[in-house]
Amino acid sequence: MLTGDAFSSSTFAVELGRFQVETVQSVSGLQLEQDVAEVRQVSPTGELIVRKQPGARRTGEITITRGMDKSTAFTDWIKATLVNADLDGARQNITIALKDAKQQTVRRIHLTNAWASRWEGPQLGAAGNGAATEQVTITYEDITVE
Repeated sequence: MLTGDAFSSSTFAVELGRFQVETVQSVSGLQLEQDVAEVRQVSPTGELIVRKQPGARRTGEITITRGMDKSTAFTDWIKATLVNADLDGARQNITIALKDAKQQTVRRIHLTNAWASRWEGPQLGAAGNGAATEQVTITYEDITVE
């Protein structure tokens, strides 16, 4: 890869704790954000001083869209939180691995203590001809980018 070439956004893998999610259509909402704390003070001469400084890091959410298929590992993990209310057992670390043209991992994004907070099933219709997809919103406590 030449300097300046960007990685393809269509070649990636999602690893959920102990297993790799077999099929994924898209991952959206990846962001790292921090609060801004504004401090207002008055100097000894009465002049207003306004300073902005970094505050606490924000937690986040991503959405994974995938085709509904026979694989059960990802579905079982979703059920652990949303159906069984087993949040302690459901918390997993997720890694999203970006791959190059040779399928080598070139960058990793780690989500810590992630769990499924929302599931949306497919839109079904007799006249439709598209694949059935599901969307899962995943909430996480921390994100790091390698």
